[in-house]
Amino acid sequence: MTKKYQEIHQLTDNPFLNLYEMDALDTKGKAFHYYFASRNDAQHIKLKTKSLKAEGIVIYAVTAEPAPRLVLIRQYRYPLDAFLYELPAGLVDGDETPGMAAAREMKEETGLDFTEYTGGSACWRRPFFMGAGFTDETSASVFGTVSGSVSDAFVEDTEEIQVILADKEKVRQILESERVSMRGAYLMMHFLNAKEPFAFLNV
Repeated sequence: MTKKYQEIHQLTDNPFLNLYEMDALDTKGKAFHYYFASRNDAQHIKLKTKSLKAEGIVIYAVTAEPAPRLVLIRQYRYPLDAFLYELPAGLVDGDETPGMAAAREMKEETGLDFTEYTGGSACWRRPFFMGAGFTDETSASVFGTVSGSVSDAFVEDTEEIQVILADKEKVRQILESERVSMRGAYLMMHFLNAKEPFAFLNV
């Protein structure tokens, strides 16, 4: 494939997210400026490495009950100046596996203990791109069950989080009327339609 850009310039230097300017080329070879964000430094942005390593994870976790409830969080999001319903999520640190990151993030955000479920098709666990029009970030889904008690003892001061253990009626109500993240919404739809919590992983 013909190269579609000339140079890439890192415009910011922040620890978690940076803005890049690309000297891109259109289909006629004309140059224009294209901007994207990445969690990677200039040497490790995806167009250079071609890596599919997940920067982040989202956690589909249910309670170990005869009628399982889905673990949701209602979190204040600064760009919206509003609360958003989501599934617990976070970044993969260093050499962590997605499962290790999920256990750590679940504990930090909810106080609950997480046990990873590894059944079903592995293809649902591979990293997928978040929004390739503006970022090269990939995220993997991690599935499992939770135990213990909800606690805010481990939540960071920059996070304002409410934990909800939602049955299907509550999940439906949230989807119908509340602000919900896209990846959270899709997994909540699976929860609503699955006779067993992880049945959709066998497809």
